[in-house]
Amino acid sequence: MYNLPNLLTISRIVVIPVIFLTIYIHSAWWYLIGGSLFIIAAITDYLDGYLARSRNELSAFGRLLDPIADKLLVVSALMIIVANGLVDNISYIPVVVILCREILVSGLREFLSEVRVGLPVTRLAKWKTGFQMTALSVLLMSPAKFFNVIEGFWVGLGTVCLWVAGVLTFITGYQYFEKSLAYIKSVEKKKARETAAAKKSEAKTEPKPAVKKAAPAKAKSKTAAKSKKTAAKKTAFAQKSSAKGCRRQIRIR
Repeated sequence: MYNLPNLLTISRIVVIPVIFLTIYIHSAWWYLIGGSLFIIAAITDYLDGYLARSRNELSAFGRLLDPIADKLLVVSALMIIVANGLVDNISYIPVVVILCREILVSGLREFLSEVRVGLPVTRLAKWKTGFQMTALSVLLMSPAKFFNVIEGFWVGLGTVCLWVAGVLTFITGYQYFEKSLAYIKSVEKKKARETAAAKKSEAKTEPKPAVKKAAPAKAKSKTAAKSKKTAAKKTAFAQKSSAKGCRRQIRIR
């Protein structure tokens, strides 16, 4: 776990508190130190992945920690430049766009990882990272004024790079969301088809309800015979009764 690529990834998290001190220590040298540490940390973002692949030291710990370290470093730097007033109010727009995109992509990657689907980094996203890291490095070091040939040159350069990074961030964030949405729709359609197929197979295997058969002709004939017998008995009884009555009348006479 503690190989060179993973140690480089951990170092990006370790330097964050040191860089964060530039909010409280307003010294030209300290701004220079904070900016330099940020540049070194940004370089390790490329080095750790390269070394892990070249030395065959890829690990689950590195895959977990690398995106977390990147986001912690970027978010901390954005907070510092806003807290120190290194950009004007209108430049808060790309700052918010970058923050929202980081949250969006993290959520999408977490969701897609559950279904074992990756979200590969595009070429445009790499350009975005380059402009973003350049903007943050220049802005963090701009208060030092060691290299100010023209007044406000570094702040202006950092602001322009920040706006370019903000535009690229919006585009790449939309691309990632569109790809994820297309995958989610395909998964939902597949589930709907599977559910319909399962219902269809259940309907085929389900036993058909027994149809009540009409009473057979024998039963009907038996019923008719019984009713005829009953009627015959009643007729015979009535005839007997009438015969007895006639006999009585004859005797009386």
